[in-house]
Amino acid sequence: MPLSMAKPGETLVIRKITGKDEVRAHLVELGFVVNGVVTVVTELAGNLILQVKDSRVALDRDLASRILV
Repeated sequence: MPLSMAKPGETLVIRKITGKDEVRAHLVELGFVVNGVVTVVTELAGNLILQVKDSRVALDRDLASRILV
């Protein structure tokens, strides 16, 4: 399922990242890698606050929908 459908508090494993090469490269730079663990901290105004490794990242629904968990 896309990460954008996850509920706050869920911890998930990233299975695939879709989209253009530039989008995938940007997400990898932010720490979103295949088999990596991501936790949904909260949702604010349609955006997701995510815990990735030791940092928190905010993604809009469009980018979050490109990450499959």
